[in-house]
Amino acid sequence: MPEFRTIDAGAARLRVALEGEGPLVVLVHGFPESWFSWRHQLGPIAEAGFTAAAIDVRGYGGSDKPGEVAAYDMESLTADVAGVAGALQPDAPAILIGHDWGAPIVWNSALSRPEQFSAVAGLSVPFSGVPNRPFTEIFTEAFTAKGHFFYQAWFQNVGPPEEEAEADVRGFLRKFYYGICGDAPDGTWPQKKHGATLLEGMVDPEVFPAWLTPADLDYYVGEFTASGFFGPISRYRNHERDFAWLQQFRGRKLDMPTLLIGGDRDPAFNGFGRIPDPGAMMRQHVSDLRGVHVLPGCGHWTQQERPAEVNAILVPWLKALR
Repeated sequence: MPEFRTIDAGAARLRVALEGEGPLVVLVHGFPESWFSWRHQLGPIAEAGFTAAAIDVRGYGGSDKPGEVAAYDMESLTADVAGVAGALQPDAPAILIGHDWGAPIVWNSALSRPEQFSAVAGLSVPFSGVPNRPFTEIFTEAFTAKGHFFYQAWFQNVGPPEEEAEADVRGFLRKFYYGICGDAPDGTWPQKKHGATLLEGMVDPEVFPAWLTPADLDYYVGEFTASGFFGPISRYRNHERDFAWLQQFRGRKLDMPTLLIGGDRDPAFNGFGRIPDPGAMMRQHVSDLRGVHVLPGCGHWTQQERPAEVNAILVPWLKALR
């Protein structure tokens, strides 16, 4: 296990898993995960001559868990990342890597504080620039207004989503992880009507894919049994606040080395079908895209499903930055 430290990031205290010595690489997880989603990357990044620092995002694991929805907006989470980076490496900019929600967090950390970060990589979710409208408007138009279920619409109401997840943490995680992994057959993520709950129609496989072992699942179950789901789900309840905060950066590009890794079976990689070419879209908003890597057969849990392939991309990219 790595060394764990609790870092005062300013507005919140965050648990950080640390391994190695050298230039700082901050790794930011997504939903519903933790620092543990980077367990396969910490050692290789450290061995390559870097300090690998995987955080628990606020609301998760050993980090602070504010009780207000607004505490999980993008402005607050990017400030947490900057606070951790500044505490661990005050005299030089850090490198950022994020997955799922962690990708928008690191993209926007670099966009809003370019002086604090020297390079940024995203897994699963490409950088699409400053939004033209809140994502709530987009999913309402594409799904809710047509009577179709969309999980982020379900997450908007405080209470029922948390209650459903916390009633059976293990079952929730198994179904959610399996539903959008590369091993699940097409159609595993159910199509249903607006008004359904998240877990209705979702599959709990008899045998889970090998990329998540029983011990791995036990760790996640322990973390979410202790922390609950209010903080993690509240990230989805801040689209309007995020939109308003990001408007001040309109017209700004990411002017640093960037990298994108995704799976061709990951619905988030192409924006649920809205983005036919994630790399081409990113090139409109970044000045130095060093690579777009699409892993065949890989689902949403990029660095957990394909750790060797992801490490074989990340480590040379990091070394080239030096």
